[in-house]
Amino acid sequence: MPGQIVHTEILVDDTEAARAFWGSLFGWEFEAYPPGSEYHMARISETSGVAISGMESGRSGTRSYFDVTDIDTEISPVKELGGQAEDKMPVPSMGWFATCRDPHGNEFGLWQDDANAPMPE
Repeated sequence: MPGQIVHTEILVDDTEAARAFWGSLFGWEFEAYPPGSEYHMARISETSGVAISGMESGRSGTRSYFDVTDIDTEISPVKELGGQAEDKMPVPSMGWFATCRDPHGNEFGLWQDDANAPMPE
């Protein structure tokens, strides 16, 4: 459903401690994606997930991703409404995302499911 939050990233410096906290709090089971990375994902419902990310050193906070039908057409309105949007990036065999900011500087993301999303070039 467009506009539904489908993924939330929790940005941390210590992914082991964060996984222990959130896993104990809600019973979430994390798996590194890709294997061996500092990006640990857990499914929390049929349509949403969460990730503990240590891939943005020195950053903390959360970033929610909203479902869109066509990411290419949704990036333009973000900019037209005074926000910022990065170019879309693939998540192989899963979909596309674009990291954005609203006019007040709040980070969020757009997500489009696409099982045919390729490996990044």
